[in-house]
Amino acid sequence: MAEHIDARALDEVVTFTSELIRMDTTNRGGGDCRERPAAEYVAERLAATGLEPTLLERTPGRTNVVARIEGTDPSADPLLVHGHLDVVPAEPADWSVHPFSGEVRDGVVWGRGAVDMKNMDAMVLAVVRAWARAGIRPRRDLVIAYTADEESTAVDGAGFLADHHPALFEGCTEGISEAGAFTFHAGPGRELYPIAAGERGTGWLKLTAYGRAGHGSRVNRANAVSRLAAAIARIGEHQWPVRLTATVQAALAELAALYGIDADPHAEGFDVDEFLGKVGPAAALVEATVRNSANPTMLSAGYKVNVIPGSATAYVDGRILPGGAEEFRATLDRLTGPDVDWEFYQNEVALQAPVDSPTFARLRAAVEKFAPEGHVVPYCMSGGTDAKQFSRLGITGYGFSPLKLPPGFDYQALFHGVDERVPVDALHFGVRVLDHYLRSA
Repeated sequence: MAEHIDARALDEVVTFTSELIRMDTTNRGGGDCRERPAAEYVAERLAATGLEPTLLERTPGRTNVVARIEGTDPSADPLLVHGHLDVVPAEPADWSVHPFSGEVRDGVVWGRGAVDMKNMDAMVLAVVRAWARAGIRPRRDLVIAYTADEESTAVDGAGFLADHHPALFEGCTEGISEAGAFTFHAGPGRELYPIAAGERGTGWLKLTAYGRAGHGSRVNRANAVSRLAAAIARIGEHQWPVRLTATVQAALAELAALYGIDADPHAEGFDVDEFLGKVGPAAALVEATVRNSANPTMLSAGYKVNVIPGSATAYVDGRILPGGAEEFRATLDRLTGPDVDWEFYQNEVALQAPVDSPTFARLRAAVEKFAPEGHVVPYCMSGGTDAKQFSRLGITGYGFSPLKLPPGFDYQALFHGVDERVPVDALHFGVRVLDHYLRSA
């Protein structure tokens, strides 16, 4: 298949990434975000190709953009391509450059959103515009969605779209978005390209302990702070049992073949921890997704040092494997004990996509065409994406935002990290891979 990415597209993807970064779409949670400037920016550039993007808001300023590109095969199921416009907070004092400068220096674009995920937003935009110049149409209808609020609850973004505007996604059975098909350097001569075919579920928890309020100088066996602290300590120290999902087993099988390890992750008695000790850096792709997890993150109690409060609260970031919800609930009931109540602050489904599907094969082929030295590996994301919300519409999601990265470039560490940045060459690679995949999908 001939490439239809021109020099202008390669220039535009850098410009779009930089200019989107300059738009401060920080999502601090609780509704404190405004994506509208970025939404208007992408909508204007989509409209310039002849498309008719729709801007939708649940809350003023929290803007989503959806557009449909008509394919050449009306019998083919449409494909959803989505990316979010919001970013997590960044403290300028911690950065080498201002996080919203979008500076392009020494072949690298700097700023919050460079990898999560204004880079992908820009790549999709550059591909669509290149097609318009060349008169190219994809085989399948493509639904392009730029969403708000992914970095919080998605109630103003993908959740709002899925619940209130499902007709915009009529016919879509599959979708692609963050985060996969990036170079993972797993040692000398080993370049992996993990493509996400699953996500752990989100189980954000609020814990509340109740007790007897009183003077701080008196003995109090019903101290809410002590009760909560004990529960939090139990949760933080808990060793969750191994649970291998189909996606993770497929990843382990690929790694076993790549490293020449005689191991069968489907066999009874397979020791995943021992196995991961043999694959060096590649273990990082899998180790967070072989178990459920629960990490205490926030504590709040009291108002004065000599007053024992009547209640105390904490928040826990729980992540749940496909099929692991019942075990997660039962374990939290046991760890919190009789003196601490818990509830879901946010609860979103775990996802799993087939790795033996024609779609995964095409994703693999698109990467291998432009990185023949690489090894594609399916993996399960430890966190979550808007694919959770779109799954309500029956859309199977894959993580596919391709980037070719140099050795020493720790892509995963830059998600929500300081000095987030993306090489220009990586953006060019991504545009070419997306163009190839989206035309053949």
